[in-house]
Amino acid sequence: MNTQQMDLIESSFNALSGQAHAIVARFYELLFSEHPELRSIFPADLTEQRKHLVGAIGLVVKNVRDLEKIEPGLEEMGARHVGYGAKPEHYGVVASTLIASLKEFAGDLWTPEIEHAWSQALNAVATVMLHGAERAGTSRKAA
Repeated sequence: MNTQQMDLIESSFNALSGQAHAIVARFYELLFSEHPELRSIFPADLTEQRKHLVGAIGLVVKNVRDLEKIEPGLEEMGARHVGYGAKPEHYGVVASTLIASLKEFAGDLWTPEIEHAWSQALNAVATVMLHGAERAGTSRKAA
């Protein structure tokens, strides 16, 4: 990601941060309506899950200029998600659904450049999480 993309992520998040919980609630509505098969890998009560996702998004935005700093935590998160039933193909679905939720709340503020910046950031996060998931899968097979 370049500096302009990082600026766009920070500014768009700051513009929407007061709506973070509503955006995440909408994310789960969209995710489960478009991909009902994913509902079973999430807890019945999404209250804590929503808080975790809001926190994770905030952490990524806060560290967008130095994502390497949070790579160990992202790898650990990826490893944990293996146990929840997450599969590699779910990461793209989650990213596109999150972007759709952000776009819906941003309205006219949303631009193709902002969308591309978020896509780049979420792809970087997914890559690190998938690395952690792969390592977890390898260690489980070896055990």
